This record gives sequence, C-alpha cells and structure tokens, in this order.
Amino acid sequence: MTATEPPVRELIVAPHPDRAALPPADEREPGVRELRGVPYGLVEGGRPLALDLWLPRADPAHPAPLVLFVHGGAWRRGRRDDMGLRTRSWQPGPFARIAAAGFAVACVDYRLSGEAVFPAPLDDLRAALRWLTLRAPELAVDTRRTVVWGESAGGHLASLLALTHTTPPPAAAVIWYAPSDLTTPRGPFTPEDPAGPEALLLGAAPAAVPEAARAASPVARAHAGAPPFLLVHGDRDTMVDHSHSHALAEALRDAGAPVELWTVGGADHGWHRLSDAGVEDVFSRSLSFAVRHVTREPTVSAGPTTGAAPLPSEG
Repeated sequence: MTATEPPVRELIVAPHPDRAALPPADEREPGVRELRGVPYGLVEGGRPLALDLWLPRADPAHPAPLVLFVHGGAWRRGRRDDMGLRTRSWQPGPFARIAAAGFAVACVDYRLSGEAVFPAPLDDLRAALRWLTLRAPELAVDTRRTVVWGESAGGHLASLLALTHTTPPPAAAVIWYAPSDLTTPRGPFTPEDPAGPEALLLGAAPAAVPEAARAASPVARAHAGAPPFLLVHGDRDTMVDHSHSHALAEALRDAGAPVELWTVGGADHGWHRLSDAGVEDVFSRSLSFAVRHVTREPTVSAGPTTGAAPLPSEG
C-alpha cells in the first residue's frame, strides 16, 4: 500500500447508498420499471435497509408523484413488497397498478421490533424519504407530492410519518386498519400487556412507558397542518379494533385537519371476509384519493364520513 492509497477496509466496503449506482430496471409490466433491493440506509451494527421501486416511464420534465408504502406485520415481521393478504395473487400486482396510474412507488424496509425499538422504524421511514429526495433527479420523482400508504402496523407508522415529517411534508395519507392509540384499551389491546406487539415495539408495556406510548400514538400527534387522511377500517376487525380509526378521525377533525373515514361493513383485518369485488373497491377508491391529492390543492372536509358511500371523484 502506498502512502496515498486508502486502507483496504475503505476499498472493499460497498458504496454508500447516497452514491451507489442504481440497479438495472426490469420491465415486467408494460410501462412500469421495477428496481428491487435498492439500499437506502445503513444502520451501525445492523443490516442495510433497502426499498423496492416501481416507476412509470421516466419524464424528467414532469417528475412523478410518489407513493411511499409501509408494510404491516405487527412491527415484528412482514415484507416490504406485501400489501396484505388479499392482494398477493393480483396480476398485475398492486404496486404495478399504482405505477400505471402515474405514481412512483417505494416499498421500504424498516427495523422490526426484534432489531430496535421505537422510534427506530419511524426514523427509517424518514431516512427513506430523505434518500428518495436526494436521488429524485435520477428517478424522475417529486417527493413534494408524496402519499404515504400503509396497512396495519405499517399504517400506524405511515400515520406518524404523515403527522410529523416536514422535509418535505407528505401530501396525503392512506391508512388501512391501523393502530392509532397505544395508551387506551381497545379491542384485544391492553396497555398493561408486557408481551404484546405494542410492548415489543416500545421495549416495555405501554402503561409502563406512558410518554413513549403517547409519542407513538397518532391520535396524540394530530394537528391542524396535517395532510389529508383517508382512514379505511373493517367494522369486524378482530386484531385492530376499528375504534382506532374512529379515534384518529375524531382527533384530526377536532384539530381542524382534513380527514375521510370509511368503515367497511363485514370486513376483518387484512380485508378478510370481504368479497374480491369489495377489496378491489377499497383499493381503487384509495388510489383515487391519492391521485386527487397530488393533482390539485386538497380541500378540508367538514368531518369524518362513515359507510361505503363513494369517495369524491378525481378532479
């Protein structure tokens, strides 16, 4: 090694995600490019964090809005490219469908509760959005028009990201059957349980760490400047009681923030027991909401709505 040559340790390490070349794209669906396993963050002593991308045809003059998708799995498990039980057999898949509607889609890893406790997973989502903003010119993406979309535990984290992130602030949030309150007994959840998924997320029973439980509760983070929320929840949910979405809708409404609440009759968690047509309807209305809020200025709704009435049409 010469005096000017860097140490071998520096030579052999993989390039930092901020500078690493993007992997080659694969076009499995017409007009949609897929990039899988793209590193976006490094955690000291942990695994590299990665994301999958579905991109519409690149147009640098007109960057695409972004859907940042956050997977579920009780903060304990799950795959970044899984939108849940009822979409796994779709062809084309849900993310290709979103990309075909003109969005870039980023499905992101985050540290699970066996790896790190809250706020680590929320920090990871912030890091993913920072990386996407940094690499936006290459990806032809406009992160100022980001819709965060999450299901179950991922919906909880997506809610917190929508309510707390400011650089840039998300444009809207689509939240499916997600926890919103880690401080109050609801359905099967009790804050005193030291072994439940909420306790594993926080590192202790929520009742034993009330400040952390409140910080991790979207109902406590609602504010007037929140982006428009669409909350969709089955009224027969046996895992996350639908009162979570009602409580978050009420908190947002009371703060003066725009929110739409759709309670889906007969649906259990993950849209279990909902008809195929019903699941398609939930997806299409959610996508319509996302499109509407990146193509025009959102308007504040008068308050939450319930039932399966059609959402406002795209403008």
